[in-house]
Amino acid sequence: FLHGGSFVTGGLHSELERCEFYAHAARCVVVSVDYRLAPEHPFPAAMDDLTAALRWLVSSAGALGIDPELVAVGGSSAGGGLAAGLAQRAHDEGLRLAFQVLVYPMLDDRTVKTPDVPSKGRLVWTARSNRFGWSSYLGHPAGEGESRPYCVPARREDLTGLAPAWIGVGDLDLFHDEDLAYAARLRDADVPVQVYEQTGMYHAGD
Repeated sequence: FLHGGSFVTGGLHSELERCEFYAHAARCVVVSVDYRLAPEHPFPAAMDDLTAALRWLVSSAGALGIDPELVAVGGSSAGGGLAAGLAQRAHDEGLRLAFQVLVYPMLDDRTVKTPDVPSKGRLVWTARSNRFGWSSYLGHPAGEGESRPYCVPARREDLTGLAPAWIGVGDLDLFHDEDLAYAARLRDADVPVQVYEQTGMYHAGD
């Protein structure tokens, strides 16, 4: 599980309660992963850290007492975006994932160029915050041309073969439209996906 924090803040224990909830509710092992933060460490630092952690998890399955065929990745906000990118990289590198859990994920830097929607992005996570987070992570202004794989999950053209996904987002969240668009593209690529849309919820308003 990958913590949120707009790529620039947060740490290993940021979402300890959420990880504990998942562990107990799903009766699974949850590994909370620390990763390097922007702007001091822009892409691909975090993605490289997370890929190394995933490889370690799979290779240590026996010692951890887990089934290597049932490994999932998940995260919230920026961590959800990182999880989506990690799922893409895992697919390309032959690391089989059973599932991806994307909790109001930060998926598309191009959202900074879309017109303001009065009902979205007014609480907690604003367009200004979004611009800062993405620009810090990418190392250039958000919304500019970007072709590096895995850094902006929504920019990937072919989503075929990715792990089944659960995507949850509130209808007042700045990420609402980009999350639903990504879910639709997963479906179009024949990837099983379940969307949970919470009425009246702003970003991170669990």
